[in-house]
Amino acid sequence: MAAELDFSPPEVPEPTFMENVLRYGLFFGAIFQLICVLAIILPISKSHKTDSDCFESKSSEVVKKPKMVAPQLSKKPKKETKKKSLKEIWRPQNFL
Repeated sequence: MAAELDFSPPEVPEPTFMENVLRYGLFFGAIFQLICVLAIILPISKSHKTDSDCFESKSSEVVKKPKMVAPQLSKKPKKETKKKSLKEIWRPQNFL
């Protein structure tokens, strides 16, 4: 009975070129995503002093200008049309 058991490893085919490209592409894509997420979570600023100075100077320089209102052109009144009700549309005499 012990002779019947086969403990040899199963035969696994060698991966093809496209399978290797896919595997390594997904691997590098995952690393790139982790780097991007870490860049968002841990932002690196060159110096806090210059950032606050630039922000203060920009906020003092920026003055909101009132938007110019475009002159309204005279519009012709639209023709009013009477909407027909469903009863008027679906009358049997309309189809004869």
